[in-house]
Amino acid sequence: MSRLSSMTGFASADGPDWRWEARSVNHRGLDLRLRLPSGLDGLEPQVRQTVQARFSRGSIALELRFEQASGRQRYRVDEAWLDELAAIAGRRGNGGIEGLMGLRGVIEAVDPELEERDEAALLATLEKALDGLLEARRAEGRALGAALDAHLLAMQGQARTARTLAASQPAALRDRLAAAIAALDADLPEERLAQEVALLAARADVREELDRLDAHLAAAGALLASDEAVGRKLDFLCQEIHREANTLGSKSVDLDLTRTVLDIKAALEAFREQARNIE
Repeated sequence: MSRLSSMTGFASADGPDWRWEARSVNHRGLDLRLRLPSGLDGLEPQVRQTVQARFSRGSIALELRFEQASGRQRYRVDEAWLDELAAIAGRRGNGGIEGLMGLRGVIEAVDPELEERDEAALLATLEKALDGLLEARRAEGRALGAALDAHLLAMQGQARTARTLAASQPAALRDRLAAAIAALDADLPEERLAQEVALLAARADVREELDRLDAHLAAAGALLASDEAVGRKLDFLCQEIHREANTLGSKSVDLDLTRTVLDIKAALEAFREQARNIE
């Protein structure tokens, strides 16, 4: 069974008086935005290491919050930030500390017992939150996998149809050329007609493109069945499939084949949209 993982999800985990929340959305790489209470900045390296051990892609917003008991809430003033703001205000002739005190970051809530926090307990709760986020992303990945399988099956069926239609192109070219010669009332030997048809058929030969298309579709199927993070590889394969479909369309001399190529492109675009959500 596929272990595809989406890059979108949410999870949380609670401690005695704290809560971790983790949100994840699409991103080309792994981007962690971390919010820790003042005084717990030392946890950041361990938190980042824990996240990197589970995820390879996605923009992940991770926040730790504490619930303050009544009467315990305390605050501190970030004097360095306040001094910088006051200097800027003074240069602009807008002196006065009263307005500066209400700016974000000047006054911060602090936990009087931060130094007593058990970091191991905080990290254990973080593990639960990240495990929940991982499962949420995998659950969405399973749904995405079903949609990707359906689009892939459609492209494989259309590729088989394209191969059948391409096999009839030489005969169609001969009939078309013979009709054009007859319309001109020209006398062309059968041998010369065969040579001209052979030249046109060589230019319209799409067997190599169809072989590469089949190979790319098979590779996509293998990736969908993989346990690895395959989002980037799927994106690359989509580019290759699109390239072969374009070449098929440019070489087509048959209306039905052209329509089939358009169907392949439509299914590919739907496949690509879903694949962009895969880790």
